[in-house]
Amino acid sequence: MDPLQTYRDEVQAATAKAFAELGIDDAKFDLEVPSTAIADFAVPCFPFAKILKKAPVAIAAEVAEKIQPSALISKVWAENGYLNFNINAGKLAQSTISAIIAQEADYGKWAKKDGKLLLEHTSVNPTGPIHIGRARNPIIGDTLARCLRACGYDVTTEYYVNDVGKQVIILTWGLEHLDRSSEDEGRDKADHRLVGYYRKANQLMEEDPEVANEIGQMLRKFEDGDQETIARVRKTAKMMLDGILESLALINVSLDNFTWESTFIENGAAADVVKRLQASEFCKEEDGASYLELESFGIHGRETRFFFTRGDGTTLYTTRDVTYHLNKFSRAERIINILGEDQKLGQAQLAIALKLLGVDRSPECVFYSFVSLPEGKMSTRRGQVVNLDDLIEEAESRALEEVKKRRSDLSEEKMIEIAQAIGRGAVRYNMVRVQPEKPLVFRWEDALNFEGNSAPFVQYAHARACSILRKAGTFSEQADFSTLTDSYEMQLIKTLARFPSVVKEAGEKARIHLIPLYAHELAAAFNLFYTYVPVLKGDNKDAHLTLVDCTRIVLANALDLMGLFAPEEM
Repeated sequence: MDPLQTYRDEVQAATAKAFAELGIDDAKFDLEVPSTAIADFAVPCFPFAKILKKAPVAIAAEVAEKIQPSALISKVWAENGYLNFNINAGKLAQSTISAIIAQEADYGKWAKKDGKLLLEHTSVNPTGPIHIGRARNPIIGDTLARCLRACGYDVTTEYYVNDVGKQVIILTWGLEHLDRSSEDEGRDKADHRLVGYYRKANQLMEEDPEVANEIGQMLRKFEDGDQETIARVRKTAKMMLDGILESLALINVSLDNFTWESTFIENGAAADVVKRLQASEFCKEEDGASYLELESFGIHGRETRFFFTRGDGTTLYTTRDVTYHLNKFSRAERIINILGEDQKLGQAQLAIALKLLGVDRSPECVFYSFVSLPEGKMSTRRGQVVNLDDLIEEAESRALEEVKKRRSDLSEEKMIEIAQAIGRGAVRYNMVRVQPEKPLVFRWEDALNFEGNSAPFVQYAHARACSILRKAGTFSEQADFSTLTDSYEMQLIKTLARFPSVVKEAGEKARIHLIPLYAHELAAAFNLFYTYVPVLKGDNKDAHLTLVDCTRIVLANALDLMGLFAPEEM
């Protein structure tokens, strides 16, 4: 339920009627929610200037005169070419608070929709730990999945396990032929330990022709669908994947399903795709390798050739990716991929290949820019790349320092618990607060800022609400909420009322950065409310405490959409 929808409907109907009286039937106009506290809704009249041959200021004034206040609309006026509306504050307070009390954890969620939605995210190669440059992928993917579920979609999240290719073969050979002294000297975790085997095996392959030949034979047998070889390589990939999933679990990311790339070699599906693509009029050959010539499809430069086999006839990742997407389209009505911005060309080529195979659907893609750290701000164990594990560990360590400064009264165990919630939350929040397509420089002063647009700021507001409610004890939720018309009360109520529409836009338009933006705005409105309104005193105590409880509920719901823990104490 969206508490604002009834008001939107009335404002739109009244505006449409007024425009009809001016001679514009079926007027198309935007209904904006201004960022200022001046108006609750605004309609820009600029698009009608040419039609009516009048200035937007005059049009807004004429339309305003034709709309009378009602039970829901308290005020209508024109200003600077905008038609402005204020809605009945008392009624909004009553309907919003009643909706939150009734729905609690379901407040902000929308009705169930038909059909299945398959969202693929993370899908990093299982040949090493996730590094910070790719860490944005699982966080964006998991957050979008949460928002889409809140929008009513039946969402399945999926990890495409790339267990095919030379890297995994080299790693498997290393595990089978090298002793434990080859293990990486990093942390005691599978995805870190196994990196050493890959490095040593890769070095031996380059130095020893016999090793190179063994690895080459393994690769060929794998491509030929040899069950025993595929099982050995998959076992290696599974060990690495377990380590990666352990890292994801620390930031509250989980996946519903795993599809193994080797499946499409094993079941012959990739070979079938090769045959079908080779039958295309756009298929060409070069030194035995098959490719699609895509220049006529708008692809230009050196990238017009989309290779799907090697010279020896074995498949490429691109071939198996096409096969995987055919498989995905057979399982869901809607497909979304979370991908790095470096995959834009590949996705355009994929869409053309699917079209040539008779598929008139393309996956929806959310592309993200990569994450970097300011120079000198953080070192790693090996001085090479910053892994997600390093980032989480550093975040927890810095958060623990802050907790010790602020809450020396707590036990060490409780301090660590709170630090984990803050530190891990800071990593996730800081990754989604910036629009995916924009580059992100991860700065600790932003991520762990207790006063700014950060996880600790929002989490602290939730903990404060819990603290107020603990102090208050019992209270009645049957108060008259229509009396909550003070400016601080109304700002908080209007912010609470907007939550369902924010969730809808975040999910439907893949604009997940709106959730942290909203959560920060709600926390700030709550801070002002309890600073200037006597919550625990006065005649409106029950109504005020119910409003605190509603804020607690919505903050928890917003934090959950971001995969963050809502602490009751900080």
